[in-house]
Amino acid sequence: QVQLVESGGGLVQPGGSLRLSCAASGTRFGFRSMGWYRQSPGKERELVAASIGGAKTVYGDSMKGRCTISADNTKNTVNLQMNSLKPEETAVYYCKMMIGIYEYWGQGTQVTVSS
Repeated sequence: QVQLVESGGGLVQPGGSLRLSCAASGTRFGFRSMGWYRQSPGKERELVAASIGGAKTVYGDSMKGRCTISADNTKNTVNLQMNSLKPEETAVYYCKMMIGIYEYWGQGTQVTVSS
């Protein structure tokens, strides 16, 4: 059973930084892609950033230039460093991993940007 465990969410002040981590277990295979999505109430889930095969990175438009993703597809881990956070970026952040055609999601970690 593949499981994704996320950590690092919490409360941060506007302009602050936060680092999210995700580790997968239950598989011998390295990911095809692994990354972070977020969803705010009433909005669709959107891509923040993803690693393709541990080599190429893809960033969503919303946080481009303010976040950095790093990943290791031999360990199936991914980290997201987010900087200059804004209140409107308050959301549940989800880790997603794809192995072959199979898609796995974490339970989500709450990030609240507020003073």
